[in-house]
Amino acid sequence: MCGIVGYIGGGEVVPVIMEGLRRLEYRGYDSAGLAVVNGSGELEVRRAPGKLRELDRVLGEAPLSGTYGIGHTRWATHGAPNERNAHPHRDCTGRLVVVHNGIIENYRELRKSIEDAGRAVESETDTELIAHLVEMELAAGRDLFAAVRAACARLVGSYAFGCLSTQAPSQIIAAKNGGSPIILGLGEKESFLAS
Repeated sequence: MCGIVGYIGGGEVVPVIMEGLRRLEYRGYDSAGLAVVNGSGELEVRRAPGKLRELDRVLGEAPLSGTYGIGHTRWATHGAPNERNAHPHRDCTGRLVVVHNGIIENYRELRKSIEDAGRAVESETDTELIAHLVEMELAAGRDLFAAVRAACARLVGSYAFGCLSTQAPSQIIAAKNGGSPIILGLGEKESFLAS
């Protein structure tokens, strides 16, 4: 089962997310990644195939800093276990990412629809399709919450996902359908998301 960890607060986000992902290691996984909104308001992503030590190595070579972000450990269902298919997945603008646990059953139809709309799908995953659906809804003038809600109306399957966008500073929107777990935690001046 995939693992999701998100954090918004006053502290440095990378150590919080990495510790959360370490606590989920028992689930088994083949790749890991995280996305952080930096002090300039830009979204930065680091991903690596293999165990968390590989993501640690990537972060050692290209550190990230910020106060909110989201991370993921992936157990492949769609696409090979490699960096390209590792989460988080971006939309076409690079301003939005999604991490996801579960299976989108209508991914073939969605992929065709998204590609027919002129968007380039970079990975073999069903997760990236969620990012593109949310992006399309944002382009239609919806805010992030409404965009995620509208995208969910097109999804068939059991899923839980988190969405982070530079267009909605200090927000992580979560959605769930079926048996895939997701939980929110509220602390003092900080919030958590986990699967």
